[in-house]
This record gives sequence, structure tokens and C-alpha cells, in this order.
Amino acid sequence: MPGPNATRPNPLQWPWYAYGGGLPARCAPWVLHDTTCRTWWVRHLLRAVVQIAPFVIAIIVFVPGPLWLRTMCALGGAIMGLIFSVSYLHETAEHRLVKAGYPPGTGPAARAERTADRDAAAAERYAARYRTPPGS
Repeated sequence: MPGPNATRPNPLQWPWYAYGGGLPARCAPWVLHDTTCRTWWVRHLLRAVVQIAPFVIAIIVFVPGPLWLRTMCALGGAIMGLIFSVSYLHETAEHRLVKAGYPPGTGPAARAERTADRDAAAAERYAARYRTPPGS
């Protein structure tokens, strides 16, 4: 959860943020939460869908031709856009944090800190399973 001083963007600021715009400094703790929480990658995909949706709608509505062809072209473009967005997932999140005033490297450090206990437990399980000599 964002801290007690985290201010969410208002309904007009969120689309601006989704399209890559900066938010006021009072929203910086929310941006940190948005880019480092457990569901940060889902939030990124939601922002990507919001960015792609107007183009998909425009293709389906304004391009001449059969509806099935317009729909398939829009769907193909949307899939390519999402693939591109996912390929730059970490860089985009880091750029949002730097824009909010955090130093570079804040996002990966916060996500690593959040998963440190889980990673340590997984390393212990791995060591117990594969590092113990057979027959011991």
C-alpha cells in the first residue's frame, strides 16, 4: 500500500500519466507504489492498453473495408503494440520513477527488497535439494 502521504492522481491526471506525462510532486509516493507493487507489471499493461485503445477504435471505425478485416488489422496492431510495451517494461517503469524525482535504480531496488524473503527461501530450498550430496 502507498504510504499515508501518497496522493493518487485525479481522474484527469491519470490518463496524462498513462500516456507518459509527469505528475505533481505530491503524487511521487504513489508513482513509487505504482511501479514497484506486486502488480506493477499488470498496471503497466493496463496503461499500454489505454494508450493503444484509441488507435484500435479509430482503425475499426474509420478505415474502409469489411469489418472482419478492420478488426483483425486493429487486433494485430494492438498485439504488436503490447509486445513492444512489454519488451520495455522495466525501462518504462524506471523512467516514470526518475520523472517523479527518484534516483535511477530505485525501482529494481524496491522490487528486490519486496521479494528478498521469498528469494532467500527459494535459495534455501534449492540448496537443500541440489547441494546436498547423494546418500547423506
